[in-house]
Amino acid sequence: MRALRLTAFAAAALLAGCMNLAPRYERPAAPVAPNFPLAPQAAASAPAAAELDWQAFVGDERLKQLIALALINNRDLRIAALNIEATRAQAAVRDADRWPSVNAGLTGSRTPTAAGGINSLYTAGLQVTAYELDLFGRLRNLGDAAAAQVLASEEARKAVQISLVAAVANAHIALVSDDALLELTRRTLATREESMRLVKLRFDNGASSELDWRQAESLLESARAGLALATRQRALDENALVLLVGQPLPAGLPAALPVEASAGLAELPVGLPSEVLLRRPDVRQAEQQLIAAHFNIGAARAAFFPRITLTGSAGVASGHLSDLFKSGHAAWSFAPQLIQPLFDAGRNQGNLDLAKANRDIAVAQYERAIQSAFREVADALAGRATLGDQLNAQRKQLEAEQARSRLVELRWRNGAASSLELLDAQRSLFAAQQALLQLQAQSTQNLATLYKVLGGGWK
Repeated sequence: MRALRLTAFAAAALLAGCMNLAPRYERPAAPVAPNFPLAPQAAASAPAAAELDWQAFVGDERLKQLIALALINNRDLRIAALNIEATRAQAAVRDADRWPSVNAGLTGSRTPTAAGGINSLYTAGLQVTAYELDLFGRLRNLGDAAAAQVLASEEARKAVQISLVAAVANAHIALVSDDALLELTRRTLATREESMRLVKLRFDNGASSELDWRQAESLLESARAGLALATRQRALDENALVLLVGQPLPAGLPAALPVEASAGLAELPVGLPSEVLLRRPDVRQAEQQLIAAHFNIGAARAAFFPRITLTGSAGVASGHLSDLFKSGHAAWSFAPQLIQPLFDAGRNQGNLDLAKANRDIAVAQYERAIQSAFREVADALAGRATLGDQLNAQRKQLEAEQARSRLVELRWRNGAASSLELLDAQRSLFAAQQALLQLQAQSTQNLATLYKVLGGGWK
């Protein structure tokens, strides 16, 4: 009889170790084109963005220090790290369900008898309550789903770090561009003040019309308004950078590289979508959530099968509390229970349908993550492919405006051009200078964004 029980227990353990009702996971095909549009030819020796540390990508020492501070102090990144701890704790709880809980207990009961007396029973010892034999993998699937959620939270933390590195880089570039624009606006304001003085002097002496004077006055006030706007924008961009860094910007930071130096960012190769997108943490996060959904289906299927629970205790028992711990009062109990669902008003079927629906949702979310990632890379590549030509054209336009402004000023001083021509040339020159600064910042930010969308920045 003892051998029969041992054989039955071994068979149950073997069945518990082998049976798994979760559907087999297969990674869905990526619903995107096989190649990125406008992707440049990648150098064979260049490291992929996902393999390039942000310290190697960033050449500006000031930006490096800002990113390092953000990785320490940023609250969004801290929340993402704490979410990992929370999901790990949940996984530990799920994993604990697969093991018996052993407790030390002391119980007592007193019940009346038919003869008018009282029966007393006191017990003390170790107790195991409702330990479930996981014959059909319900608990194991729930534990595996929780483990997949842990991996998903780890990938979410990497995704937050990638976004943070790019956001700090973009905010820093915006601030450097603001400083350059402020300096340009101050110089322009000084130039227009001088022009206003000269035009007013000519007007007072009858050498120019009131129209020239009012035009000069309008451009002067426009420059003052532009200075106020640039000052406000710089303050806003600095506030945004402070929020990302997680603390006030420290004194003694190295000087920033000028905006035209691209903040010292390295050029990046681009591979095939199948190589690039599956390295992105947000795509891997979506895949882990899809894997967890598969395990939840296995747990829901197992609920249709019999559930065996074991309850037992071993210790001492006595009818008198004072005699409880004396010798000769050993006691034990063992109470297995098998429950087979027969009628639950559709609860188990509803849970299974819910698990399948959640799996289908997770598939769609995974595919959407890949499509969104593909679009982000394609957008960044489109910017990389066209911003260079736009910058070259803008530089040439600025050179033309500078030459035009010099010639018009020379003609004006010699009386061959009107004040309106001079003021128009100054206005066009300032607009071209502003446009070049904005394009230079946009080009640098595009490179930082490309590094982010290619999956770089989490190492």
